[in-house]
Amino acid sequence: PRPAVPTMADAMPHPPTGLFSFFSPEFTQAFAASLSVIVVSELGDKTFFIAAIMAMRHSRAVIFGGAITALGLMTVLSCIMGHALPSMLPKAYTHYAAAVLFLVFGVRLLRDASQMEGGGASDELEEVEAELGKKEEDGPDGPGNDLETAGRAKEPARRKAWLPQAFVQSFTLTFLAEWGDRSQIATIALSAAKDPFGVTLGGTLGHALCTGLAVIGGRMLAASISERKVAIMGGLLFLVFGLVALVEGPESSM
Repeated sequence: PRPAVPTMADAMPHPPTGLFSFFSPEFTQAFAASLSVIVVSELGDKTFFIAAIMAMRHSRAVIFGGAITALGLMTVLSCIMGHALPSMLPKAYTHYAAAVLFLVFGVRLLRDASQMEGGGASDELEEVEAELGKKEEDGPDGPGNDLETAGRAKEPARRKAWLPQAFVQSFTLTFLAEWGDRSQIATIALSAAKDPFGVTLGGTLGHALCTGLAVIGGRMLAASISERKVAIMGGLLFLVFGLVALVEGPESSM
């Protein structure tokens, strides 16, 4: 038999499969987009200040562990929600809905930035400090907590040491603050249009970087961040993603 003549299709590179699919262009684009969106959204955000302030009062490792657990869980849940949307709605609907969301967030951030003063993020910082201070006043020594304090005193010591109270507080405050936040909605929109694994890993890494900066730098780093500059950067980035999505259309590899 005559040897097979190689064709142009045989010379074309095959798409990566298995483990190497993580290095595909779709994964890389989703990873980079999610990482950049989370970083510009979370720097100077409420969850950032929660970690920064709590890290000054408790163990940095404990606060980081509680915060990143909440943020990682929120990222996974958001990506699952976003990935499920195209199976329930036509791809074109979810694609253009994501583009509109990015444009709306971009306009809102730029509008908020125009109304901010040029100083640091004092308003957001003071708000978080007030909330944490109120929770401490309502703690074991606060009014109406005698029965709760007595009940905790009877618990075995091993149960108290199983999970630090600061970990639980960091997890709860971060999870509640992140729910419905613009970064969560952006993650849902990204995972509806891009590779969900890339969005998950990029978003989790972005949260880890911001939370790590918060617990290491503490209040000094938080107070030195200009909320106005971060809002401008985030607004421009959201606008770019929205415009690119509109130009490429739903059939793109966005």
